Amino acid sequence: MTTVTGQLPAAQDPREPIDLLMRDLRCGAGGLPAREAARRLVVYGPNELTRRGGRRWWRELVRQLVHPLAALLWLAAALALVAGTTALAVAIGVVVIVNAVFAFVQEQQAERAVEALAAYLPQRATVLRDGVRTAIPAADLVPGDVLMIEEGERICADARLIEGGVEVDLSTLNGESLPAYRSAAETDRGGPLLESRDLVFSGTSCTGGEATALVYGTGMRTELGRIAALTQRVGRDESPLEAQVKRVAWLIALVAVTAGLAFLPLGTFAAHLSTAAAFTFAIGLLVANVPEGLLPTITLALGMGVRELARGGAVVKRLSAVETLGSTTVICTDKTGTLTMNRMRVTAVWTRPQRIELEPGHPAPLAATLRLATAAARCNNAGLEPETGDPTEIALLHAAADLGVPVDAAARRRDRRRQFHFDPALRRMSTVDEIDGEAWLHAKGAPEELVPLCSRIAGATGDHDLIGADRAAVGAAVAELAAHGLRLLAVAVRRLPPGPPPERREDAERDLTLLGLIAMFDPPRPEVAAAVERCHTAGIRLMVVTGDHGLTAAEIARRVGIGTAETPIVTGAELDAMPEAQLDRLLTDHRELIFARSSPEAKLRIADALRAQGHVVAMTGDGVNDAPALRRADIGVAMGVAGTDVAREAATMILTDDNFATVVTAVQAGRRVYDNVRKFILYIFAHATPEVVPFLVFALSGGAVPLPLTVLQILAIDLGTETLPALALGREPAEPGLMQRPPRTRGQGVIQGRMLVWAWAVLGGVSALLVLAAFLATLLAGGWHLGDPTGPGTPLHLVWREATTMTFLGIVACQIGTAFAARTQTAPLRAVGLFTNRLLLWGVLFEVAFAAALVTVPALRGLFDTAVPGWDRLALLLPMPFVVWGADELWRARLRRRDRRPGR
Repeated sequence: MTTVTGQLPAAQDPREPIDLLMRDLRCGAGGLPAREAARRLVVYGPNELTRRGGRRWWRELVRQLVHPLAALLWLAAALALVAGTTALAVAIGVVVIVNAVFAFVQEQQAERAVEALAAYLPQRATVLRDGVRTAIPAADLVPGDVLMIEEGERICADARLIEGGVEVDLSTLNGESLPAYRSAAETDRGGPLLESRDLVFSGTSCTGGEATALVYGTGMRTELGRIAALTQRVGRDESPLEAQVKRVAWLIALVAVTAGLAFLPLGTFAAHLSTAAAFTFAIGLLVANVPEGLLPTITLALGMGVRELARGGAVVKRLSAVETLGSTTVICTDKTGTLTMNRMRVTAVWTRPQRIELEPGHPAPLAATLRLATAAARCNNAGLEPETGDPTEIALLHAAADLGVPVDAAARRRDRRRQFHFDPALRRMSTVDEIDGEAWLHAKGAPEELVPLCSRIAGATGDHDLIGADRAAVGAAVAELAAHGLRLLAVAVRRLPPGPPPERREDAERDLTLLGLIAMFDPPRPEVAAAVERCHTAGIRLMVVTGDHGLTAAEIARRVGIGTAETPIVTGAELDAMPEAQLDRLLTDHRELIFARSSPEAKLRIADALRAQGHVVAMTGDGVNDAPALRRADIGVAMGVAGTDVAREAATMILTDDNFATVVTAVQAGRRVYDNVRKFILYIFAHATPEVVPFLVFALSGGAVPLPLTVLQILAIDLGTETLPALALGREPAEPGLMQRPPRTRGQGVIQGRMLVWAWAVLGGVSALLVLAAFLATLLAGGWHLGDPTGPGTPLHLVWREATTMTFLGIVACQIGTAFAARTQTAPLRAVGLFTNRLLLWGVLFEVAFAAALVTVPALRGLFDTAVPGWDRLALLLPMPFVVWGADELWRARLRRRDRRPGR
C-alpha cells in the first residue's frame, strides 16, 4: 500500500493511464490509510456542494425599502410628520413596510437550487481504507479513495473505474434517457468527459453491475459541483414588469418632486401663503401625485394570476414572472415528456417476409416476426408487472406481448447465462440465453452497427445468406422508417457452439442472423400541435433544445408544427465550435431551429444569445444539466412530474403536468395579466388629475379659494375607495384577439405616452372639471365669496366641509365611470359586456359603501373633515360616472377611426 506524504496535487487528468493517475493521487488499489484520508479531508474539505456567499437577507430588505416609489412615500411621510399629521405619516409608512416585507419573503433561488443539488449525493459510501472495506459518510470521501459501487446505489464522487463494469443512469447530468455502460476495460483519451467509458460521476445512479473505482473529484470539484457553481454564477435579471415599475416610479418621483419644487415657492411668495399652508400644499401635492395603492394593487393582482395559473397546472414561484410570461417572444422547449408523452411504443416491425404495423387488427405474425419478438424480449432487462426499467425496453416487451410472445421476467433471468451491456459507443447490447439446452446469443442495437455484423437473414422459408438484394432491402427499410423520425433497432441472433459462453463480446457478436427491424416512436402529446399553432398566431418563436438525437427531435418538431424539412439541426458539437457572430446570424436568419445533443453550457449560451437580441426567453428543462439555463432564461420552466428537484428549484415556473400546452396557456394568461395591469394603472393614474388640480387652484389663487380636498381624503381615495375596483380590473377576462397580437418588445413600457394622455387629459381632465364644479357650486350655494375665510371657527367652515365632501364624493363617482372605461383598451364596452366582471360590480358597491361610511359615521366624519351634503347636492353626483365613461367612449371611437385609416 502506498503511503502518502507531502502536498497533494490540485487537479488531475482522470483519463491518463491508471498507474499514472494513482501515482499523481499518491494512492494504491488498496485504498488510503485512515490517517491520510483524514488529512486529505482537511485539505480538500467535505464532499459537499457549498453555497457561494449566503443569504444576504438584509440587502434584499433594504432594496425593497428604498425602491423609488417607496422612497417617495417615505418623503411624503416625513413631510407629514413635520406638518404634524402623524396619522397620515403612519399610514404611508405601513404601506411601504407591508410591500417591502411581501417582496422580501420571495425565494432566494440560487441557494435553494444548490441545496437541491446536494440531494443527489448519498449519505453513505463504501470505500477501502487500510485495505478493509469500510462504510463512511459520503461527505468524508476524498481524492484517492477506492470506492465500491453496486447496483441501486447513487454514486457520490467522480471516479475512474479500476475493476468491473456498471450501467449508469447519467440523465441527471446529460439528459440522456438510456443508461450507459461504464467499464474498467474501456479507455477513452479524447472527447467530452461525460462520454468517457471508464468514468463515473457524482449524482448519477448505478442501475446494474458492480465495480471498484478510484475517486479523483469530490464536492465542488465534480461535474455536479461544476453545474452547481454555474447555477450560482448565473444571476437573475429583473423582470420586464419590475424594470418598468421602477421606471414608472422614477417618473412619478420626478413629477412629484418637480411639482413640489415649482409650486412651493409659488404658494409661499406669489400666493403669500403661510408656512403651514405651504407645507400643507406641498404634502398634498406630493401625496396626490404618488399612487399609494399602485404597488399593493400590482402585487395582489399578480398574486391572483399566480393562483389562477396554479389551478391550470403551472406553479409560478415569482410574482413578476406572471407578467414576464406575457412578454415571451421565444420558447426554447425540450422534447421528451414536454412535446411528447414520454411513453415509447413500437409502431412497426419489419422482417424480410413481412412488415406489421402494430395497430388494432394487424395481421397474424409469421414465424420470422415471432422470432424477432422473442429475441427482443430475451435481450431485455425491463419488466411489465409492474413496469420497471428503461422505457425503450418496456416498449419492446409490450410489442412482444402484443404479438403473442411470452415476456416473463423470471423465466428470462433463469435462462440467461451472460450479458454484454449496452455500450453507447457500439450502440448495441446482447445476452446469452439457454433455450432447450442450447446457447443462443440475442442482440439488439442501431441498424448501422448491428447489420454489418450479420452474415445471414431470416426469410419466409428459413435463414439464408445476407446477399446484395437482401442488404438493399434492409437499407431501403431503414431509410423509409428513419425518414419518419422513428427510432430503429435491429434484432439478430446466433446459435453459439457448445461450451462456456464467449468472454469477449467481439467473439460473441459476429456471424449473426438478422431477424429484422423494430421501429419505435414517442408520440407527441395530442394537444401540443394546437398549442404550437397558437404560438405561431401570437408571433412567438419556437426552438427545440434537447439532449436527444437531431433527426428524432426534428421529426417530432415537424409533427407538432415546429419548423419544416429545411429547418436547420445544430448539434452540441457544432454549437461549441460556432463563433458568437455566427450564432447570432443563425438566430436572426432562422425563425425556428433544432438544437440537439445540447450541453448545459450550450443551453446557457442559447439563452444568452437570444436575450442579447432583445428577446424574452422561456426555456423548459427537467434535468440537473438544465439548471443554469433555467435560471438564466427570463422564464425557466421545469417539469413537475419528470423533473429533478434541481431543475424545479432553479426554474421560475413548474408544470405539474409536464405539458408544453400548459406553457402556452401560461403565456396567454401572462398577456392577459399584463393588459389588466395596464388597465388598473390607467384607472389609478386617472385620479391623479382631480387630486392635483384642486391644490393648484388653491395655490394659484393665493388661498382665496380654499383647499377643495384634504390630504387624508386623498389617502382615503388612494388606499380605500379605488383599491377593490383596481383589483377587480386585474381579473378582467381576456379581450378578443389577445393571442393574435405579436409579443411586445423587451423595452416596451407598461406606461406609454398615449396611455398618459388618456389617463391624465381625458379621464382625469373630465373628472377634475366635474369635481371642481361640484366643489364651487356647494361653496357658492352656501354663501361663500372669493377670499372668504373657511377655517375652524368661521361661519363658513361647515359649508367648506360640505364642499370638500362633494369633491371627495365626486372623485369617487368619477372613479366608477373610469373603472368601466378602463375595462377595454380599444373596443367599446359593449364588446365585453357591462356585467361580465362581477368582481368589479362588487368593488364598486364597496367603494360606494366605504365613501358613505366616511361621510355618515360620526367618528370618521371628524377624522376626515367630511359632512353630509344635502340631497340636492348628492343629485349632482349621479351623472358623473356616465359623463366620464361617455367621454372615454368618444375618445376611443376617435382612435378606432384613426387606426382604420389607409396606411396605418
